[in-house]
Amino acid sequence: MAIALALVWSAAQAKEPPRQGLADMLLEYLGVRYPGTPLGGHILYVSVQRQQLFHVVDGRVRDSYPIATARAGLGNTADSFRTPPGLHRVVEKIGGGLPPGAVLKDRRPTGEVADLARADRSRDVITSRILRLEGLEDGVNRGGGVDSYARQIYVHGTGDEGSLNTPSSMGCVRMGNADIIALFDQVPVGTLVVILDN
Repeated sequence: MAIALALVWSAAQAKEPPRQGLADMLLEYLGVRYPGTPLGGHILYVSVQRQQLFHVVDGRVRDSYPIATARAGLGNTADSFRTPPGLHRVVEKIGGGLPPGAVLKDRRPTGEVADLARADRSRDVITSRILRLEGLEDGVNRGGGVDSYARQIYVHGTGDEGSLNTPSSMGCVRMGNADIIALFDQVPVGTLVVILDN
């Protein structure tokens, strides 16, 4: 299965339109890895190797977006500044109605709007929208010192859109502001999010 997935992802990386094979392989993987998990509706698949987020709806790839995961790589421990692997769900949506580039701190708007044309790389600001994640795997991304919710792991907009397509975040999944706004408006609370190192 891994070889077939790699072939599909290679095609996607070559800037071909997302293929149905990616969705089929993803659903097959999730069905085997997480038996009994409902796989209808919306699923967000974060490919760390490709630095892409794929939005799958009812078994079909709806869209894909460039992202940035952690500069320090995958990992689940608190204060590691790593992106946690495994199965999550969107537990909270924050920022609806805010203007593009609106800066959020502690999940609240500060009143500032980032200048998206000029990134301030000295600051790692969260902008526009937040999809807050909750881990669904005990000992992997839920509970103890590995809890994604307690670590405040999000999918969110960034004030540094030039950082996308390369691992550069402090643990969260960064997206472009127009992309996170579009995604935010489409996915409901409870959407599954799977983060994989492939």
